[in-house]
Amino acid sequence: MTSTEHFDVLIIGAGISGIGAAYHLLDQQPTTSFVVLESKDTFGGTWVTHKYPGIRSDSDLYTFGYRFKPWIGAPIASAEEILTYMGEVINENDLDQHIRYHHHISDASWSSEEAQWTVNVTNTATAKTRQFTTNFLWMCQGYYKHDKGYTPDWPGMEEYDGQIVHPQTWPDDIELEGKNVIVIGSGSTAATLVPAIADDCGHVTVLQRSPTYFRAARNAIEIADQLRELDIQEEWIHEIVRRKTLFDQSEFTKLSFAYPDEVKDALINDIRELLPEGYDIETHFTPRYRPWRQRLAFVPNGDLFASISSGKASMVTDEIERFTKKGILTTSGEELSADIVVSATGFHLSVLGNIDFTVDGKVIDFADTVTYRGMMFTGVPNLAWVFGYFRASWTLRVDLMADFMCRMFDHMGSTGATQVVPTLRPEDEHMDLGPWMDPENFNPGYLARSMHLMPKSGDAPRWAHTQDYWTERRELPLVDLSDDGLTFV
Repeated sequence: MTSTEHFDVLIIGAGISGIGAAYHLLDQQPTTSFVVLESKDTFGGTWVTHKYPGIRSDSDLYTFGYRFKPWIGAPIASAEEILTYMGEVINENDLDQHIRYHHHISDASWSSEEAQWTVNVTNTATAKTRQFTTNFLWMCQGYYKHDKGYTPDWPGMEEYDGQIVHPQTWPDDIELEGKNVIVIGSGSTAATLVPAIADDCGHVTVLQRSPTYFRAARNAIEIADQLRELDIQEEWIHEIVRRKTLFDQSEFTKLSFAYPDEVKDALINDIRELLPEGYDIETHFTPRYRPWRQRLAFVPNGDLFASISSGKASMVTDEIERFTKKGILTTSGEELSADIVVSATGFHLSVLGNIDFTVDGKVIDFADTVTYRGMMFTGVPNLAWVFGYFRASWTLRVDLMADFMCRMFDHMGSTGATQVVPTLRPEDEHMDLGPWMDPENFNPGYLARSMHLMPKSGDAPRWAHTQDYWTERRELPLVDLSDDGLTFV
């Protein structure tokens, strides 16, 4: 007989989102019972999955870190440093007692009659199955599939004599010493990986289809260093630096939309100063799109450009015609030889963990729903999904959403409601629906490839995922829960 446990809230995932949700639930709803289910054998999510050399954040830790836990250190941090920080959050708040590892979820079914979810779980360490029931599902499992990264199916891959690897499943036994390596892609993964391996390799060639915007700066925040010299409390430093960083990011984002050409020129000119005189900036570092239409890759201390300047790495901007026995043939006719090819080509999007959901026996296709503020979905009761920001740190939304969720739980408690479901109001039923994310706003490849799987978006803020932290920071605390498209029963 399958054993069953019941909790008021079930948090799925013990990554940066799940640990943050658990902290806020414990802090703001101390009488609420909850459990965190994690499929891996430890916490960390992305920072455990990715093991490629040099793995680091591409957001500053003063905003990627939680608002309640001061970050002490350089703004761009390694995976090891981030995991240490998360471990401190768990230990300082006794969260470990709420986390169950090796718990893989296959499906979740909602019963309106019982006003609860039933979740079927397999313990991957013992192969035993069990059930959990919960009043509310808090989905914190992230946005991509952890078991396999995205690699396009290029012609001739089977003919290639070398090794093809994806950074997401980096092999422990890979030999780089003296090898010629091609890294396909030029996003933050490539920008991180290349300088980390360039000194060991014979040569690293970055093969990109089109250029990416980069921001290069010293991996330090001057005001934080000055405040520490004055012996200011770390909590104060964290808050001051966090506010300044958010202000600076807001101003830069506004400028990117209002004056895209000027911002583009400024970004490219900054890169020009880090490369040898006469370097072909136009070909290799001048993107075809406006700033912030895709995520900017931050390069701490300009290490990527130092690798290029030293001759240890080089850029090729071209498309792949096919793989050959020795390497890659580009569409321009150049054959690039390599012992190893690294496909830093992105993720497979995972919509709510690829779990099978049903509501009262009906299978849920999230593409048939409309998002409520990028966190809940029409017709799906008592379920929320944490999807963070692209133009600001992911974790900022973890904190904001937790405040909103806890306020909603308070509202349900005070009104006696056991169910909450986003419902289009009569005035909303004929509004124009579009993709979950407007491709003119933001269009990274992993999102574009899977947009058809995502919920729809409406033309009002409550029915859209705005990706605007600075607006949500003001608006979410003021949302009238009794009149915002949420139906409480």
